[in-house]
Amino acid sequence: MQAEFDKYEAEAKEKWGETDAYKEYEQRSKDRSDRQQAETAEGMDGIMAEFASCMKEGDSPDSPRAQRLVNRLQDYITDNLYICTDTILAGLGRIYTGDERFRKEIDKHADGTAAFVSAAIAAYCENCGRKI
Repeated sequence: MQAEFDKYEAEAKEKWGETDAYKEYEQRSKDRSDRQQAETAEGMDGIMAEFASCMKEGDSPDSPRAQRLVNRLQDYITDNLYICTDTILAGLGRIYTGDERFRKEIDKHADGTAAFVSAAIAAYCENCGRKI
């Protein structure tokens, strides 16, 4: 598992290492213990599980409940990883369905969760006048 994480981290650094968000992520995470890192990941996973519940209970991606979850996701990332701007959030929404690894991880909660989250993020950005 650690080897896979290291691979993803190297890939992220190659793609985004020069960005302010990545530099902030490195700064904020450098002193975190493995347990703290795991707790952060568990928090993200919990939010994805809530998206799955929202989807399974029949909410649409643009429903108030789904939109609150998007806002909560953005705040969680900002509070724990890096400042999650609207542009970054929109990009994450595309990655969640465009990268098979992300889609598979998110869809472990229920098939279609990644697409639901992606659509909810797109609606959030659109509804707030943030056509990104």
